[in-house]
Amino acid sequence: MAKMWEGRTDGVTDKLADDFNSSIHFDCKMYKQDIEGSMAHALMLGAKNIISKADADLIINTLQDILSDLQSGKLTFDYSAEDIHMFIESVLTSRIGDVGKKLHTARSRNDQVALDLRMYLKEQTDIISDLLSDLIEVIVNKAEEYKKDIMPGYTHLQRAQPVTMGHHLMAYAMMFLRDKARLKDCKKRINVSPIGCCALAGTTYDTDRYFEAEQLGFEDICLNSLDGVSDRDFCVEFLSALSIIMVHLSRFSEELILWSSWEFKFVELSNAYTTGSSIMPQKKNPDMAELARGKTGRVFGDLMGMLTVLKGLPLAYNKDMQEDKEGVFDASETVINCLSVFVKMIDTMKINKQNMLNAAGGGFINATDLADYLVKKGMPFRSAYKIAGQAVKLCIEKGKILETLSLDEYKALSDLFEEDLYNEINLETCVNKRVSVGGTSFTSVENQIKYVKDKLING
Repeated sequence: MAKMWEGRTDGVTDKLADDFNSSIHFDCKMYKQDIEGSMAHALMLGAKNIISKADADLIINTLQDILSDLQSGKLTFDYSAEDIHMFIESVLTSRIGDVGKKLHTARSRNDQVALDLRMYLKEQTDIISDLLSDLIEVIVNKAEEYKKDIMPGYTHLQRAQPVTMGHHLMAYAMMFLRDKARLKDCKKRINVSPIGCCALAGTTYDTDRYFEAEQLGFEDICLNSLDGVSDRDFCVEFLSALSIIMVHLSRFSEELILWSSWEFKFVELSNAYTTGSSIMPQKKNPDMAELARGKTGRVFGDLMGMLTVLKGLPLAYNKDMQEDKEGVFDASETVINCLSVFVKMIDTMKINKQNMLNAAGGGFINATDLADYLVKKGMPFRSAYKIAGQAVKLCIEKGKILETLSLDEYKALSDLFEEDLYNEINLETCVNKRVSVGGTSFTSVENQIKYVKDKLING
């Protein structure tokens, strides 16, 4: 295919250089955005009488035909083209001749590619945000179902204090809710039109950049042409938001992997989202959770790649910036795939209430409540803490738990202990006493569920 930039040179490059330089094998993903951007550009050129309205209409109608042909498969990509922009323009020119060559008036590939990428990322943020909503909804439903089911809460992966499964799940609902908010905020900076910045310095034509931006659904325009074509901070921010999503998915995956092991058996993942072993017939492996955990590093790599590409670039556009797309495409597709699987995996997950309760019964996770009991009787907390620790030590020596120590054994540690202590260290009481906002009491978890549901509906 002839090079659109022939002129100063004859446009002949080595085949190896052509392959190295070409981006159509990956930027073809943006064909829809490229065509829609070009249609808006032609509309603006016609409205401003930079080209005739008849020429603008012909260009727009032909571009619509090209879009339809690509979507139907009637037209396929020519991978000998340098990029998607050159491919679309070449097809347009082949269909309507010299009129097609007028389309590129008052724009450059520099602002054109920035436009396409911003349009693509706007769509991706919406897709990912919707999937996050689906995941949050599934988590909230599970939390509502298991809001009263007690399990051990952990610090340092050691049993710490009693919580409920509903409370634990709502922690992830809150994380993913913030992820949605980050994407929404990120989209504000994506949703700024660079078209009309041209190569770097703007144009001598009397364009209407606001008109063109409005046609494409942008909220604003880039107000400095150098900035508009040469920065990809919106990509960095997008990748950063996706990386945080993956951190949350990875942490959730880690817990699901632990919880589905025989050592915990708190949950059972559906057969549809696990695999077997090629040699050990008893195995049920949480491969989907493990893959989500593993793919986190891939998205982190995409973010680091983008930061590294940008870190030493002088203004304005440099060919290095062609490397902005594959990482963004990869990260976006990875997050979409992980979220899509996660939604169904959580929805079909079974929770073993009895195993959680049994685990909560060991580990002395009501020791803090024992100390709090003494504090309410007037003892300073540090003194109460020490006595509760002595009670735990006594239990270990006698093979008991706090609930089975006798009142006489308690009174040997402090005269403040009375019969009512047993109700105070009952696990359900321990959970329901934690009435502070955000705590694990049944009422508090219900309030958290209500808050998240409201956020999903009203934003």
